Parts: sequence; structure tokens; C-alpha cells
Amino acid sequence: MNLRDLVYRLYARRVEGRLDHAQVPKHIGVILDGNRRWAKASGGTPEQGHKAGADKITELLGWCAETDVEVVTLWMLSTDNLNRPEEQLVPLLGIIENAVRSLAADGRWRVHHVGTMDLLPARTQAVLKEAEQATRHHTGILVNVAVGYGGRQEIADAVRSLLLEHAERGTSFEELAEIVDVEHISEHLYTRGQPDPDLVIRTSGEQRLSGFMLWQSAHSEYYFCEVHWPAFRKVDFLRALRDYAARHRRYGT
Repeated sequence: MNLRDLVYRLYARRVEGRLDHAQVPKHIGVILDGNRRWAKASGGTPEQGHKAGADKITELLGWCAETDVEVVTLWMLSTDNLNRPEEQLVPLLGIIENAVRSLAADGRWRVHHVGTMDLLPARTQAVLKEAEQATRHHTGILVNVAVGYGGRQEIADAVRSLLLEHAERGTSFEELAEIVDVEHISEHLYTRGQPDPDLVIRTSGEQRLSGFMLWQSAHSEYYFCEVHWPAFRKVDFLRALRDYAARHRRYGT
């Protein structure tokens, strides 16, 4: 171990020691950004960058377990990403599929897919469904894998689901317009029944949501980290939690 690693570990231990677990967010959303830029900077290929990013996920979930986080949403593939050239998309989907299989095989996490399943290839759909089925009784962290996910698409799907449900009941449009409210739509989101994210972390220095959990993040706190996702360290995670704990959440009051 060199001096730099020793100093890093001591600093991380100091930050962790001062962390108030009572102030830790229960649901964290993470935009896993910067895989390709990390690979380019290190002289690797985009595929190597995505593989390194996938390998980082287990580390993150371990840190979350240590700090009593209950729900983690990982944005792994957006609906916009599905428009990438086939030579880029196919390897990326394979890496995501392997990552989801690993999460399911780990035995500690409960895996839940959030996104539009119909937009994904049949093989990817099968992997996501199998992981969710295999882990449905696990009691560890609930891990939402956002694959083929877009915030606007989620809201559109929620409204569509709401309309179809009431059409089956014979509710008229006029009757539905009288009763529909925020909670009705929330009940049809991909994350229905879950708490909204308390904290959203985005790596790579970009300071925008890009459509991530648009509905659920209305009252979330945001933390933008300069490092690319594969280089994200435990101390970066702890700094995000420390920053979150120092904020005073007012919810508009």
C-alpha cells in the first residue's frame, strides 16, 4: 500500500466515523455516467469502460448496506441509449445482462426492473424477468435496475395504465377527470409502492437529470460528483451522504 492509498483510507474512515446514520437517505438514485469518458482517458475501449462501470455496482451496494440505505435505483440504460448504433448497443446490453445476473446471484439484493420492457430485446427482457423472479423473497436492499428507462416515458406509461384501468371499470372520461390526482398517477409508476428518492447522485460532472425519475425526484436532493462512474470511490459516496445530512429539507415550506 502506498502513501496515497493510506491517506485515502484514513480520510474515508474519518468521514465514515462522523456520519450520522439517522440522517442517511433511505432511497438513493444513481446516474451511472462517464463510463466511455473514463475508458477514453485511460486508453481503453468503450466496452471496457462499461464493463468497469458494471463491476463498480457491487461495491456501491456494499457501501449502501453498510450505511443502512434501503432502496437504490441504478440508471443503467436510457431510452435514448437504445438509439445507439448496433455495434455499440449489443455489447452494452450484454454487459448489462451480465451485471443483472450477478446482482441476482449475489443473494443479498432484491432486483426490480424499472423501464419499458417492450423496447428491449427479448434476451434482455428474459434476464430482467428472471432476476426479479429469483430475488423476490430476498430481504436486502431493493435494487431498481433502470434499463430502457426514460422519465417522460414513465409518466406517459403511468397515465396510459391509469386510463386502461378505469376503462375496464367503465369509468367515463368526465368521471376520471373529476377524481384523478397526483396519488392516482403515482400508483401506476414503475416504482409504485416505494419511497421517492431522498438523494440523487450523478457522476462525471454533468449537472442535469436528463430525465431521471422526473416524477419521483420532485423533492430529492442532488449531488453532482466530478469523477467518472468507474472511478467512483467509497469516499465519494460518503461525501455525498455527508452533504445530504447537512442540508435542511423543507419540502416547499
